[in-house]
Amino acid sequence: MHPCLSCGACCAHYRVSLHWSETETFGTPLALTETFGPHTLVMRGTWQPQPHCAELQGEVGREAHCSIYAQRPSPCRDLRAAWDVVCRGKLSLK
Repeated sequence: MHPCLSCGACCAHYRVSLHWSETETFGTPLALTETFGPHTLVMRGTWQPQPHCAELQGEVGREAHCSIYAQRPSPCRDLRAAWDVVCRGKLSLK
């Protein structure tokens, strides 16, 4: 299995900003976002000093998954995971 299907480290380290229209385009639930600007939303939990997407379920680096994977916004779809750096322990998850 590809490590990105169980890791979740990326979802626990970055702010996920998206245009409000993605709630219609990809079906990203509006209730799972917070307003960030006039046209921008962020996924809940990612606009904090220690970001952690509220939709990340499970334990990071072990058994984690996105609870809205099919409806995830474009930043999550476009992300090229760095599992070789994060998940192999070269970068701290804390």
